[in-house]
Amino acid sequence: VIEGAQAYCLDIDHGNYPYVTSSNCNTSGTLSGVGIGPIFVKEVIGVCKAYCSRVGEGPFPTEDTSDAGNLIRQHGHEYGTTTGRPRRCGWLDLSIINESKKLMGYTCLCLNHLDTIGKIIKSVGYVKVCLNRKNGKINYAIFDKPWDTEGCTSYEELPDEAKKFIELIELHTELPVKYIGIGADNSNTILRDV
Repeated sequence: VIEGAQAYCLDIDHGNYPYVTSSNCNTSGTLSGVGIGPIFVKEVIGVCKAYCSRVGEGPFPTEDTSDAGNLIRQHGHEYGTTTGRPRRCGWLDLSIINESKKLMGYTCLCLNHLDTIGKIIKSVGYVKVCLNRKNGKINYAIFDKPWDTEGCTSYEELPDEAKKFIELIELHTELPVKYIGIGADNSNTILRDV
């Protein structure tokens, strides 16, 4: 198991320069760093949250600076580990996943914070998912029925609205969501046979 830290948009060559790190945190950069040839890779898991967050400056088309963004930050514990600095928060952007999958070569996705986004709907009344960005316009899908994932141990046990959220991601990214995070503990991960 090799983990590429940071995120696609922070990659020095393929990210939002100059708001990037000093390394290639993409799949090929990670493999090069540890000395493993791509022929030995069987699965590349794209890890994303059910919302987006960003540290510091740089483009963030789906950022939400209203109460909704603040609630995402609070419920998702989006504060710098060392500095405690609040992260910028906003809506899941499927156009970034689609852009990054070409470079990263994802074979599946791990979706974290499905529980968090369900709580946001309960508090704010809605959540958004950016389906695409065309001609400077963001096209959103909106979910307005909250869900609670507590106690769920399988995909089948998830509330219907949470399943619709996952299915929307799969439809627009053409990637299966194989791992689903519904809490902070490792035991709160649902492995889905897709």
